[in-house]
Amino acid sequence: MIEVEPGRFEDMVVTALDGLPEGLGRLMSNVAVTVEHRPGPAGLLGLYEGVPLTSRTTQYAGVLPDRITIYRQAICAICRTEDEVADQVRRTVIHEVAHHFGIDDERLRELGW
Repeated sequence: MIEVEPGRFEDMVVTALDGLPEGLGRLMSNVAVTVEHRPGPAGLLGLYEGVPLTSRTTQYAGVLPDRITIYRQAICAICRTEDEVADQVRRTVIHEVAHHFGIDDERLRELGW
């Protein structure tokens, strides 16, 4: 386990988001990405909550933003170095963004994520 300061961890999340392909980032719609500094639900490094883009219809209007939460303590608990944390943050952000685009866990496993 490694302890990464909250501000440094948030910078890692921003870096991971900035590292998404430009076109992909522009397609993200009505989603907020936050960092939770407490442990979060057991076994989760991140969580997507909302209506995936592939499930939105013309009736999708006036709703709160979807939310992607990245759990700092959960990620730090499985890493030994800051580089490992940065890599896991990147993988977790990509995983949760994939859910926003309607890609489920089974398909992510098939793709190696």
